[in-house]
Amino acid sequence: MMDKLQAMALFVRVVETGGIARAAASLRIPKATATTLIQKLEASLGVRLLNRTTRRVTVTPDGVAYYARAAAILAEVRDAEEALSQRGAVPHGRVRVDAPTLIARSVIVPALPRFFSRYPDIELALACNERHFDLIAEGIDCALWIGEVDAPNLVARRVGFLYFATCAGPSYIAAHGAPTHPRELVRHRCINHFSPNTGETVEWVFSKDGERVQAVFPGHLALEDENSYVSAAEAGLGIAQMPAFVVKESMERRALDLVLADWLPEPSPLHVVYPQSRHLSRRVRAFVDWLSALIGEHDGIQLRSTLPKPV
Repeated sequence: MMDKLQAMALFVRVVETGGIARAAASLRIPKATATTLIQKLEASLGVRLLNRTTRRVTVTPDGVAYYARAAAILAEVRDAEEALSQRGAVPHGRVRVDAPTLIARSVIVPALPRFFSRYPDIELALACNERHFDLIAEGIDCALWIGEVDAPNLVARRVGFLYFATCAGPSYIAAHGAPTHPRELVRHRCINHFSPNTGETVEWVFSKDGERVQAVFPGHLALEDENSYVSAAEAGLGIAQMPAFVVKESMERRALDLVLADWLPEPSPLHVVYPQSRHLSRRVRAFVDWLSALIGEHDGIQLRSTLPKPV
C-alpha cells in the first residue's frame, strides 16, 4: 500500500528540485522507487501531476494546485510533530518567506548571519517579489508586505512605516532642472510604478504645511520591479519616488540627488503577515519575531532624518 505522506513529500521535493532524480537523491531513496511512488500518487488522484520527457520534468496545472495544498499539509504535519518533539524547544526546520525585493536584498539578507548564528537549525526559503500571494494556498509561512492589509484570514503585525523620498539622477537634473513644487512634475518625465497586484499606476502623494498633492504624473516609463525602478532613476530616465533607505545608499554613491525635499511623500505601513488559521511553529515564530525587530530597528527604513541633504 502506498504511503500517501511519503509520496506527497516526494512530489513536493520533485517540484522544488526540478527533477525526480534530484528529489530522490535529496530524500535518499532509489530513483526507481521515486518514479513508482509518483506514478501511484497520480493513479490514486486520477490526474497527471508531472509531464515527463527524457530531458526534463514540468509540472501540470493540476500539479501546481496539488503542490500548494501538499506543501501546506506537510507543513502542518511538521508543526504537529515539532510541538510534541523533545527537540521542540530548539527552533528547527524550514521556513518559507516572501519579502519585497529591495528590502530583502538590502536589509534582510545582510542581517541573516546574525539570524543563523542564533538559529542554526532553521532552513530559510526566501522569495523576493512585490506581489501579495495567497499565503495559505502557496504554503508560505510569513511575508513582509508594504501597505494596508485587508485579509481576514491573516494576522498582520505592523512593524513600522516605509518612508519615501523624491529623487533623480544627476544627468536628468543637469538636462531638465529640478522641480520646486509637486505640480511642476507635469512638465517633467516621471518614472511611474504600477501595482503588481492590480496593474494600476500608483499615485504620487505629497504634503507640506497642510497642503496635499495627489496625482499620477506623466512619464514615458512605468515599472513593477523595484530593482529596475532604482536602475532607471540612476540612469537619468526621470524623477522617481524611492524608499528612503535606497535614496540614502544611492546618494552616498552620487547616483541620485534629492529633489522636492520639503514635500514629504506619505509613508506606507509595513506588516509582517502570517496565516491566522495556521499553528505558528517555534521556527516561524522565531523568524517573525526576528524580522519584526530587524525592520523596527532599521534606521534607514524607519527614519527620514537619515537622508543626505539635497545637493
